[in-house]
Amino acid sequence: MKERKDGVISAVAAFLMWGVLPIFWKGLIFLPPVTIIAQRTVWSLVLLAIVIGLQRQTGKVLRGLASWRSVGWHLLSGGLLASNWLLYVWATLNGHILEAALGYYLNPFLNMLFGAMFFGERQTRLQMLAVAVAAAGVAIQVYALRGIPWIALVLALTFALYGVVRKRAPLEALPGLTAETILLAPLALGWLIWENVHGVPVFGGNMHQAGLVVFTGVATALPLLCFGHAARTIRLTTLGILQFMAPTLQFVIGWKFYGEPMTQARLMSFALIWTAVAVYAADALTRGKRKAAPDEAAS
Repeated sequence: MKERKDGVISAVAAFLMWGVLPIFWKGLIFLPPVTIIAQRTVWSLVLLAIVIGLQRQTGKVLRGLASWRSVGWHLLSGGLLASNWLLYVWATLNGHILEAALGYYLNPFLNMLFGAMFFGERQTRLQMLAVAVAAAGVAIQVYALRGIPWIALVLALTFALYGVVRKRAPLEALPGLTAETILLAPLALGWLIWENVHGVPVFGGNMHQAGLVVFTGVATALPLLCFGHAARTIRLTTLGILQFMAPTLQFVIGWKFYGEPMTQARLMSFALIWTAVAVYAADALTRGKRKAAPDEAAS
């Protein structure tokens, strides 16, 4: 698969935005996680409807929703996305930013695995070594926690599967995300109406909080649009390398901004993950230079 420059730029933009989003979600602590997810779904749909209308792609979305096969793919991707959102927001609001960061560190390795399984992307011995080192990092967390780091593993699995499904789904990035959001919106709107009827302040208690709620649409849709475009135009392996930017930012924010505990076992675990990242990225860059050399010689 030929890499596209705009796809790489889109991936970088998505992961930078996702990296700093814990600060934004912390600002919504006045709402329960399910309400935040419902609000971000509804306001994302408002924003996407405007963009789709301006780009005259409404017909493409409607045609996609007229096909049961397309509805099935986008309902599956939407369900995976909503599950990932809900767990991530819950983890952020409940002091588990570092464990969520671990999940997104692991996610690229699952991208690599699924790239090999579903799309025939070949991996080198060094890349497989990186996977083994990352697995050792997870094993340390299992030992330290005396249990499975389920937040990290579920976040990694749901988002990696989302990338696979988006690559298989019929619609492109913007129409596809819009279709996903349309399919999720009735459930989200129903939840907000139910909460409002029962006296829950779904927009917070003042104009500042209401503004933050409305902005969830931009905070949700913009990085997802970038990611959706990247997932369709670059290899999952490349996507995996770039994705390490987001958990690195999340790691720093959780540790330095919000004071989440950095135990010795957790530090050893992340050290192994970072070693795996270095091995994996170095191997990918080396292979990229080797591929570029014959092209330059030919020109």
